[in-house]
Amino acid sequence: MSIAERIQRRRALDELGVPSFHEKATNGGTTPIRRKEPKLLQLNVGLYCNQACAHCHVESSPLRQEMMSTEVAVKCLELLRETPSITTLDITGGAPELNKNFRFIVQMARFIRPDLEIIDRCNLTVLQEPSEAKDGNLLKFLKENRVRIVASLPCYSQENVDQQRGSGVFDRSIAGLLALNEAGYGLVGSDLKLDLVYNPLGAFLPPDQMKLEIKYKEELLENFGILFNSLFTMTNVPIKRFADFLHRRDELKGYMDLLVRNFNPDTTKSLMCLDLISISHDGKVYDCDFNQQLGYSIGCDEAHEGGTSVFDITSLTELKKYDIYFDNHCFGCTAGAGSS
Repeated sequence: MSIAERIQRRRALDELGVPSFHEKATNGGTTPIRRKEPKLLQLNVGLYCNQACAHCHVESSPLRQEMMSTEVAVKCLELLRETPSITTLDITGGAPELNKNFRFIVQMARFIRPDLEIIDRCNLTVLQEPSEAKDGNLLKFLKENRVRIVASLPCYSQENVDQQRGSGVFDRSIAGLLALNEAGYGLVGSDLKLDLVYNPLGAFLPPDQMKLEIKYKEELLENFGILFNSLFTMTNVPIKRFADFLHRRDELKGYMDLLVRNFNPDTTKSLMCLDLISISHDGKVYDCDFNQQLGYSIGCDEAHEGGTSVFDITSLTELKKYDIYFDNHCFGCTAGAGSS
């Protein structure tokens, strides 16, 4: 993101008159939020995707060419090896499976840490791409490496999914889920985990996660014979493409007010940024994927320039000395029951 774009988007949120998230989350600074030992390493391996979803906070699309290089991937794997506290590797970014280093990262991570939980943030339709679906090669790879699938499916109805993600996406997503079930994912008694993610279609908070999971399971089983493990509800964070969507509809201020009104102090105890490190395709290091998309690198200056790269450290534990960067977009992680 350019400096001019960053300033423009920063100003757009500042002008909404939203209270300070840091002040609210720390009770005026009396209960500071401290970074913990890192447990989850998230790699955003690029912005190339076979979709261009309306809610996408990273603005991925088939036109984006940014991808993690082999040099950065190797350094990330070295940091994984040197940080024994990491229990989960979360691979995301566009359609991560389309990155040239995706399989290298998975295979090496599994070799370095056989007990590691490896997550693939799958959009489901990538499983139907000709380059990936041929002979079921991608599914076979994921299964052999015991990769947990966390798949985006914003609704169980065709109309809503196609509205948010593009025409024909729902049918291709269902085909992807059926293929995953056939490979053993999400089945009762299987250790191959398949989880789904729900995103609201507009300027509102997600419903109760447990109740929605029951409804998802009923609808997908009855209509398609599909099984899965768990459903996670994600609150849309008002940055980038989703913020632009709200701005065009004159709903940005109303949505920010909604998030602030529903601030839940209990959620601050389990914020993902407490023990997560997010690394971008170019090797810069961030508190979370949202700060990554806004260019707020760990250790950057007040103008959000500079910051830490994977080549500046030998272990992710070294990052504990830095404070977590909070801003008003963080209200998206603390509204209601929080964001899974």
